[in-house]
Amino acid sequence: MLTLLKLLKDGRFHSGQTLGAALGISRSAVWKQLQHLEAELNLPIHKVRGRGYQLAAPLALLDADGIAAYAGASIWPTFIFDSIDSTNAEALRAVAEGRQAPFLVLAERQSAGRGRRGRTWVSPFAENLYYSLVLRIDGGMRQLEGLSLVVGLAVMQALRELGIAKAGLKWPNDVLVGQQKIAGILLELVGDPADVCHVVLGIGINVNMQATDAVDQQWTSMRLETGKAVDRNQLVALLNQRLQEYLALHRDQGFGPIQEQWEANHLWQGKAVSLIAGVKQVDGVVMGIDQQGALRLKVDGVEKSFSGGELSLRLRNDS
Repeated sequence: MLTLLKLLKDGRFHSGQTLGAALGISRSAVWKQLQHLEAELNLPIHKVRGRGYQLAAPLALLDADGIAAYAGASIWPTFIFDSIDSTNAEALRAVAEGRQAPFLVLAERQSAGRGRRGRTWVSPFAENLYYSLVLRIDGGMRQLEGLSLVVGLAVMQALRELGIAKAGLKWPNDVLVGQQKIAGILLELVGDPADVCHVVLGIGINVNMQATDAVDQQWTSMRLETGKAVDRNQLVALLNQRLQEYLALHRDQGFGPIQEQWEANHLWQGKAVSLIAGVKQVDGVVMGIDQQGALRLKVDGVEKSFSGGELSLRLRNDS
């Protein structure tokens, strides 16, 4: 079925006879595959008697050669899937099977994409970026301090370079444009963080998505912000480069030198917020972050620090 899609990706008309000949199947079998494409991937296909079949819009698929064309050379071994449950899940399976890190997992679609706090990450086919980079961490917790914030900076910089000038950060793992989410980060760790472990840097970016009813929060995309389609292969190449730079800085110098830059780009700096942890809520004002990446809040006149994977930060109505 995806072989048929690749024949149609140019957005031109292709006759059923031509498609059948290329695939070695009958015209009726082509018709059945087209129906499956529309139903499974939600891709509108125009059918015109005498002309054939045409995608409603051309598709630019992820491609290792396309990424390398922008980067000059591949930074990390890259594995691209047409459809997968989750790039993070596949990355963790590969680690369990002994694949050597670093490596990168990309997908055109996720059937069970994951966000923080158990949320689903909406993952339509060939519209957004579903990206998981696996790193091996040797020698202790210091290399994990503030790591998700470091990744957020790299994502933000890549977005800005591709025209999203107002992209900014929200503690701990979101990239926003105004109050609308454009990217999210999910880090997952396996192994012993005090010795040798692997960390999966999962990144989801809304790239060319223009409409969906499946997202339960305010969102935007690169295409909605710029008014034009974005080449996802270029985005991958640029994101690879920015991650490589920030990860090297973090590895060599720790989170301290990055702290000030992160705070300067935190959209909620100085804002009145509510920090949610399960059924508990703490109200305070954002003071910044500490050298481990924990959130600093002024609560009833006293500065307190908070960290943890299940915390959620919200603006208060009076902010």
